[in-house]
Amino acid sequence: MGLYLNPGNDQLRQDLRSQIYIDKSMIISKMNKLFDTADRFVCLSRPRRFGKSMAGNMIAAYYSKGCDSRELFKDLKIAQDPSFESNLNNTNVIKIDLNAMYNKATDKNNLVKFFTGLVRDEFVEAFPDVGIKDDDTMPLVLERVYAKKGEKFVVIIDEYDVLVRERADKELFEEYLRFLNGMFKNADLAPAIQLAYLTGILPIVRDKIQSKLNLFTEYSMVDPYNLTEFVGFTADETKGLCEKYGMDYDECRRWYDGYSLNDIKEIFNPKSVVEAMNRRKFGSYWTQTGSFDALRLYILMNFKGIKDDVITMIGGGKVEVNIRTFVNTMDSFETKDDVFTYLIHLGYLAYEIPDYRTEVSGKCYIPNHEIREQWMDAVRNDERYSEIIEQVQASRQLIEETINCNERAVAAALDKAHQRATNPLTYNNEASFQSAIGLAYFYANLKYTVIKELPTGKGYADLALIPYVPNIPALIIELKCSDSAESAINQIKNKEYDDLLQHYRGDMLFVGVSYNKKSKKHTCKIEKIMYDV
Repeated sequence: MGLYLNPGNDQLRQDLRSQIYIDKSMIISKMNKLFDTADRFVCLSRPRRFGKSMAGNMIAAYYSKGCDSRELFKDLKIAQDPSFESNLNNTNVIKIDLNAMYNKATDKNNLVKFFTGLVRDEFVEAFPDVGIKDDDTMPLVLERVYAKKGEKFVVIIDEYDVLVRERADKELFEEYLRFLNGMFKNADLAPAIQLAYLTGILPIVRDKIQSKLNLFTEYSMVDPYNLTEFVGFTADETKGLCEKYGMDYDECRRWYDGYSLNDIKEIFNPKSVVEAMNRRKFGSYWTQTGSFDALRLYILMNFKGIKDDVITMIGGGKVEVNIRTFVNTMDSFETKDDVFTYLIHLGYLAYEIPDYRTEVSGKCYIPNHEIREQWMDAVRNDERYSEIIEQVQASRQLIEETINCNERAVAAALDKAHQRATNPLTYNNEASFQSAIGLAYFYANLKYTVIKELPTGKGYADLALIPYVPNIPALIIELKCSDSAESAINQIKNKEYDDLLQHYRGDMLFVGVSYNKKSKKHTCKIEKIMYDV
């Protein structure tokens, strides 16, 4: 057993002893299907603290010849899988934590030489008769062992992209890329690699369009493929934790949900969920583990359209993003699309994969309350975003006036919101009117599930706000152009909500809003009822 060659299973053992441990062991079944095939090159990218390193620890403990992990796996799901016995502790594993290596190296510019030397020393000890030389590169070491002993390898590199994120010296970075190419684009060594598993925040580094390591399949935040459920918490996993720890699941969703990956529409931030369960309190935990400037720096870049899109997303909206131009480096931002794609990989934005039959680009958005608070902090003291701070205050006041049934104040607030959100050419456009009202109520995202065009038994309500915090009423908002607010109220009453609101009990406000195109004024009518079907 070594530190880097055929490591033990102590890291997995420690992970299993965590107060909260979610069984993600079936990722091993996925790896076994790729093992020793043409698809054996995997790059799994996720934001920090999303569990990718824990998955790497598990994979290493499963394959490594340096330990016997049967007992550790016996109560995990993989133990019941037909593939479990096939590769259990019978393969040479090389496991390198590049972030740890970077922090340990006293001379960063000689990083590759530093960690290559550490690994080579363990090979010399494990294979003394192979004739490994002091100046052999790591690919050459593996070639010698394979040629003489027929030994094959699983290679795991955790935080493979640390040199990208640390903006390493160009010469060092090029040397590191040569190391990766020597390991994985090497025809002589290829038969000896049974599985390569890289993890990082960013997918494989690209040179403009083409990846130098194009043999890797990327499992990322914009295309997670079939590994979605193994990094991050699913809705069922999170719901089970909330039940166990007596925490409100809907509130947990509001704080930490929002990442939609492929067919799994709800992925929760695992770091934050675990902290909330252990502390019995919802709060900002994941955002405290990273650099505030990492977000602020990129939001404030002066790319065309970025400001308007940031305001839209902070207001709860989604914006189109072209993820295809980003080349996964830190010095190649050319458009707002590059910025937003990078923030998706960091976890500060979520990505909605397009239906390519009808859409060209996907959409990005702020996933949850915890992240939205970080965005608000990032723009709070920048004069370019002063208007959004004013909108936040106005929206907060609008919610309070609506709940207090202050009809005149609500109408006056909507006058201002409509003027702010539209221009003279689109002022009387009904779609613009609806958009302006939705934006005016965007602060409701902090206390409500906001549903635009809620389907009812008879048609649609323009806006429905269903509370997920106690002691505030639900709001059903109906909009009318050039008709009375009373008619909007009657329209609400004529629709059927029983099926959709069957789990809601409590006060509800029917809010009728009318807009007069000639006077450009709003009127408002609010009726309070007790909804209990």
